[in-house]
Amino acid sequence: MVVFDAIQCVLSILAMISIGYVLSRRGWFDERASELFSKMVVKVSLPALMISNLLTTFDRDTLFEAGMGIFIPMACMLLLYGAGLVAVKLIGIPPQKRGVFLAMFAFSNTVFIGLPVNIALFGEESTSFVLLYYVANTVLFWTIGISGIQRDGMNGDAPSISSRLKNFLSPPLMGFLLAVLLILLNAKLPRFVMDACKYMGNLTTPLSMLYIGIVINSITMQDVKFDKDMFIILLGRFLLAPLLILAFMYYLPLPVLMKKVFVIQAAMPTMTQIAIVSQAYKADYKYAAAMVTVTTMASLVFIPLYMFALSKI
Repeated sequence: MVVFDAIQCVLSILAMISIGYVLSRRGWFDERASELFSKMVVKVSLPALMISNLLTTFDRDTLFEAGMGIFIPMACMLLLYGAGLVAVKLIGIPPQKRGVFLAMFAFSNTVFIGLPVNIALFGEESTSFVLLYYVANTVLFWTIGISGIQRDGMNGDAPSISSRLKNFLSPPLMGFLLAVLLILLNAKLPRFVMDACKYMGNLTTPLSMLYIGIVINSITMQDVKFDKDMFIILLGRFLLAPLLILAFMYYLPLPVLMKKVFVIQAAMPTMTQIAIVSQAYKADYKYAAAMVTVTTMASLVFIPLYMFALSKI
């Protein structure tokens, strides 16, 4: 049953991607539609999702209790990013692809696939730990990860200080900071605002999946290269990341459920927003979309294995 639930979680994502692909093939969506979807996700639905999820999951006490746990996935992601930098040098990733490669190597799909997978395995009580990992993943992606992707769009040149500040103050990160501030102040938003954030946030997954389907339609077989780049990303996503966080937490006195959730979160496929922001910053978004699709399909094998192994603990 656990393995079947895991497969269904991933198949639902692939089904939405397929819808975007088919509708794009039929001429319903074009490049302008993909640009619109990417802007909607980055500037509207993701910030709303941050506010809705965090304010409904955490209060001041639980935020402080969980606060220490956030440093564990952050430390592991930073180590993973560092390992990616070594891989970039060893396998010779071109400068215009390094930021996208590092983001795909280090950051995982913690909500679109991670949330339903963890709920299927551990129940609703896992949600707070899922979002804790999600916060760590999001903060580092919208600071370190986004800087590298922007550098790709500038053909390897370093972004200016003003560009770095603009990236740091990106809409999703601002949504996260606003939610944390409201939690710390014990402030409550009006119900109509929370409902609006919930409905807009719910657009994030379908819009992102439709976007990936549109981009896949524009990809030729030459864009999907089963080479050392792909092998290293698969190795990082499905082997190095979960083993690293498992080793990091093994001897720490943390809740068993937190440890299990963090391992599953680390073993998720590549973050879908990487393809979206890659297009927004004129980076190699086809390369990103191809790897998002490949890692999502590969997760049909790896996620059930991890879920089955952890269910026995």
